[in-house]
Amino acid sequence: MNREMQGLTDAEADSAVVALKGATVRNDGFALGPLDLSVPAGMVTAIVGPNGSGKSTLMRLLLRLAPFEGEAAVLGQRLAPDSDERLRERIGFVSELPHAYENHLTADEKARFASLWYLRWSWERYERLMRGFDADRTKKLGKLSKGMRRKAELAVAMAHDPELLLLDEPSSGLDPSAWKSLLDELTRYMDRGDRTLIFATHITEEVRRLADYVLFMHRGRCLGLYEKDRLFEAWRVLAVQRVDGTAGKEDAARLLRQAPGVQGAQESGPGICRIETDAPEETEAYCLSAGYRILSSQRMELEEIMACLVRKGDAGR
Repeated sequence: MNREMQGLTDAEADSAVVALKGATVRNDGFALGPLDLSVPAGMVTAIVGPNGSGKSTLMRLLLRLAPFEGEAAVLGQRLAPDSDERLRERIGFVSELPHAYENHLTADEKARFASLWYLRWSWERYERLMRGFDADRTKKLGKLSKGMRRKAELAVAMAHDPELLLLDEPSSGLDPSAWKSLLDELTRYMDRGDRTLIFATHITEEVRRLADYVLFMHRGRCLGLYEKDRLFEAWRVLAVQRVDGTAGKEDAARLLRQAPGVQGAQESGPGICRIETDAPEETEAYCLSAGYRILSSQRMELEEIMACLVRKGDAGR
């Protein structure tokens, strides 16, 4: 292990719900990391990124289901081959892909098996969750629709009131009513203030309604962890135009190199440039001083921010 990977201090391990230093997973031609990451406790963190970005692999690392290099700590406990098995009792997990070996079980049969492993298992909580999700408890899991099976798995994963809840695409297959029930239940789960939720999603509305932080991932790399409200407030698309009306190709390139906060710039018409920025006030001030007027300023969508970060990350590789 190199010196960088030896840098995870006890204070860092204790202060964050997830702390990674040089963490790397290599599997079948895919590499996750190396990741240096600190996820705050007591918050909701959404992981976003295209398929194959490493979201599921990261969760497997946190559950010690994937061998890794580097250092990692979860809930203040360093992960190692001989880590305390009781750590898993403090975590709830729902995988994106159902486990085939559970296909022959009903939801209640899976719950009875799970109850043997969790000291804090609550049948009362399980029953309430099943009713709230309107989940089917009579059919085998393998016979259920994707959405109905997801409801049952969520109920099982949350019945022991885990300190850390890991959800991989939790709303996949859910109808609008079940999706609303899921959001309400996750909000209730976080209301105590001593629980942490990390979930991977493709749904912008879930990020807006649930997340405190957003972690962007692409090709096994972390593109940044951002506070959500500041992210959506700060990232803007500006349309600017030369006051003298001259063409803007060279000026756009110059703005891209020099303007503070600029993440991307391109000509969109004679003398008009489209600028993506995460420091709009500073960018606007620079543009005004460079002889441009501001035509418009619009907040960027999550997908647009992701595209900017991907371009920046690929350019830096």
